Amino acid sequence: MPAADTTPSLAARLRNPAGWPLRTRLVAIMIALLAVLGLVVGSTAELYLYNSLHSQIENELQDVEKRVNGGPNKQDFPGMGSRKYQTQQSPQGQPDSEIPGNPPTKALVYTVDPTSGPEGGIVDFLEPTGTDDNGSLTFTALSAEAIATMTSEVPTTGKIVQVDLGGGLPEYLIVATVKNGATRYVGLSLENVNTTLITVAAFTGCVIVGSLLIAGWAGALIIRRTLLPLNRVAATATRVSELRLDRGEVRLAQRVPEQDTDPHTEVGQVGAALNRMLDHVGNALEARHASEMQVRQFVADASHELRTPLAAIRGYAELSRRSRQVIPPEISHVLTRVESEAKRMTALVEDLLLLARLDAGRPLAQDPVDLTMLAVDATSDAHAAGPRHYWQLDLPEEPVTVIGDGARLHQVVANLLANARTHTPEGSTVTVKVGAMPNAAVVQVIDNGPGIPAELTPRIFERFARGDSSRSRAAGSTGLGLSIVHAVVSSHRGKVGVQSRPGQTVFTVMLPLGPPPVVPTAEQRPQMLHPVR
Repeated sequence: MPAADTTPSLAARLRNPAGWPLRTRLVAIMIALLAVLGLVVGSTAELYLYNSLHSQIENELQDVEKRVNGGPNKQDFPGMGSRKYQTQQSPQGQPDSEIPGNPPTKALVYTVDPTSGPEGGIVDFLEPTGTDDNGSLTFTALSAEAIATMTSEVPTTGKIVQVDLGGGLPEYLIVATVKNGATRYVGLSLENVNTTLITVAAFTGCVIVGSLLIAGWAGALIIRRTLLPLNRVAATATRVSELRLDRGEVRLAQRVPEQDTDPHTEVGQVGAALNRMLDHVGNALEARHASEMQVRQFVADASHELRTPLAAIRGYAELSRRSRQVIPPEISHVLTRVESEAKRMTALVEDLLLLARLDAGRPLAQDPVDLTMLAVDATSDAHAAGPRHYWQLDLPEEPVTVIGDGARLHQVVANLLANARTHTPEGSTVTVKVGAMPNAAVVQVIDNGPGIPAELTPRIFERFARGDSSRSRAAGSTGLGLSIVHAVVSSHRGKVGVQSRPGQTVFTVMLPLGPPPVVPTAEQRPQMLHPVR
């Protein structure tokens, strides 16, 4: 069962800042800090402006309240309607210059007199139109709801109170005083104050947002430029990760540039640490390669040296069995077993010697090889060795030709057929299929045997890899056949793979195509070999 994909989704990464790239987190932190700073500065300025404007309105309200209560009497402030504004005159009939003239616009003047009843409203002052015109006042009547709200919320102690009169009216600062039994409410509108505060807040918000956009763009550029050394360190690590380090000689020449290894900077510390690690890994790889070469040389030398004594053992065993003197049955059986095991050991030594030569990079022949004829010959040999299997050929109409070593490629197909014959019961069907893709020739060996155990499949091409009892080994196996297949195919710049399930196992070999030589046509080749019982 395949492992579940634990890679977080895009939405999960966006919700979790820990999954963001470093430059994104730095820009986000910078913008967040600037936003907090902007909110603090803007809120402080707005609060100061609010207090300042309210203080001015309160001072103005106190001035208006004094002027209203100390100057004109109630006849000078008509109730409803409009009339000329009358200023208080001195005994001589001359205007008193110390008494202010016009009241502010949108002032509220409302008097509750037990004898004459309530009168007043919201004052609208009309500017004078001529030299003889002192201007006029217009009183707008208050609604019953506004009067009830004002009389209930504003104390008559002279305390200034902010009241929302409702009914579409703006908020007012109102003060109430009692004089001669009459209660007079005087207030000033906060409409201009609120408008100013909203305008300043909107302007400040726009400035903050614009500043954040500019700071984010500039910060992203600066951070990207600052993190360029880290990108170069990451690029070096990426190049190293793409190297083939599992086998062969590895030249680990990749290093972080010297300019990015300054120990006084954080990025330089990372670069210097990566270079030290690469030095250690390079030394370890050199030691590993030297050890591999020693083992390969030992295997090659041992295999080469063992060929002679094994040949001598086989020769003496065969010569003893052909002696004219009578040999006891026990001795004859022993000599037969000695010869058989000598042959098996000879095959093992030859396989080890071949692998050692392939590992050493010995050049292979570069000749045109017709894979269709090669499949016919290898299947014929397999048919002779396993007559109780069904052997089939599935060949194309035209020959498939590659450039390579014919003997080694024949050994590849022969080993795959021997593997199928060895690990499938009698009566199984083995099919050899040859085809061509746009850039590669394909050879497949397919059997309907019990299949390969799932735990063995990943290491099936390793040396001395053996299956369990589910794949019979009645004919014996050295465990090197498939490793030779892998080594030979890799030497031809090809690929080999396997897919297996109960009832079907498919080995697939892919080789680079070469120019086709002159070979017999498809009609001249047998398409199927029938089993012999």
